Amino acid sequence: MATAIIMPRQGNTVESCIVSKWHKKKGDAVAVGDILFTYETDKATFDEEASVAGILLEVFYKEDDDVPVLTNMCVIGNEGEDISELMPEAVAKAPNIPAVDEKPTIEEMIVKKPAGVKTAASEGGITKISPRAKNRAEKSGVDAAYSIATGPNNRIIERDIIKLEKTGPLVTKAATPSYVSGTNYKGSGIGGRITASDIEKGEALPDFMEYEDEKLPNIRKVIAKTMHNSLASMAQLTINMSFDAGAIMKFRKSIKAKGEELGLPNITLGDLVVFITAKTLINHKDLNAHFTDNTIRRFNTVHMGVAVDTDRGLMVPTLFYSDRMTLSELSVKTKEIAVQSKSGTINPDLLQGGTFTITNLGALGVETFTPVINPPQTAILGICGITTKVKEINGNITAYPSMGLSLTINHMAVDGAPAARFLKDLCNNLENFEVMLLA
Repeated sequence: MATAIIMPRQGNTVESCIVSKWHKKKGDAVAVGDILFTYETDKATFDEEASVAGILLEVFYKEDDDVPVLTNMCVIGNEGEDISELMPEAVAKAPNIPAVDEKPTIEEMIVKKPAGVKTAASEGGITKISPRAKNRAEKSGVDAAYSIATGPNNRIIERDIIKLEKTGPLVTKAATPSYVSGTNYKGSGIGGRITASDIEKGEALPDFMEYEDEKLPNIRKVIAKTMHNSLASMAQLTINMSFDAGAIMKFRKSIKAKGEELGLPNITLGDLVVFITAKTLINHKDLNAHFTDNTIRRFNTVHMGVAVDTDRGLMVPTLFYSDRMTLSELSVKTKEIAVQSKSGTINPDLLQGGTFTITNLGALGVETFTPVINPPQTAILGICGITTKVKEINGNITAYPSMGLSLTINHMAVDGAPAARFLKDLCNNLENFEVMLLA
């Protein structure tokens, strides 16, 4: 019996995924466990394995297609089997099943086809286009009428525009009728778009490019939007404090020397700061909170967001109930979610729900910085590098290793004095962390 393989739903908030790579092609033999295709959300990458064995009878989508979740991606079965009922268009037309490509709309929009241009989406000079596709085309500068429709009932949908952005030029509407495909015009318009004036001048791009434009990946767009909204919607204030890191450095050294022998994980200085911070936050609930226009929600447990630097951009996976973990448990879990973030395999549900965030630039030698709050959280802690300072002990000037901490608060929800008290308690707890291990 032929079996359809669907685009999985990775997380409750994910509506569609992009096909990154097909590892099997039509006609290939497939065994249970074989990787069929790789796909990505705006934050993570996953491999889909075959759940049944057979022949890959049909593949419905290509690489770079943006596919709604729960849509049939391909079919595995025996040669000669009828798969007509498993085709995406057949599923879309089935009773009580909405179209798989996009949410139904009250009315369709139409777009006029340029004179003399024939595309698969054109019939009698007009074609149907979904609102999402039309909006994207207008923003990117591509002419939707040049796209090839792959949606239900010969409708242009968003993935058709995405493909056109990659294969076609960015041309202004005024320049579209006179643009000659394949001509390397110099674009002087916004975002490098080719204008009518550019075509009239006939200026070609030089062989040597002074710069290169790279389209922002989805995760970079998410980061940009989040950071902009954070700074635009909050009154952010950063205060700095430092502590004597001698005790935690000595502990870290002993872990490196004896940890493997004792079966302990590789506990880092960052792990220790995260652990002690989670314990300290319980007594400072204004900082372990979410703030909206009219409400502050204080949490009785700590869901710690830990910023991770990846090749695809900054990701902040969440250590749920971190205040209830042992130091060893927290260390193992932190490394696990960091690896998943860097490899792009983390579950999107682990990239939300944090009540407080820690970001660490200490390994890069940063002495102080201004972390940006992850809304709707009320605070974020930055771990800075270790520097040598001096202090007086029993009348003697003594050098010691000092670690800096940078705390940014939303001054709309938290005042400076309570934030300073938290930072002071945290520094004191870090200098006497052995006691916190028993908490």
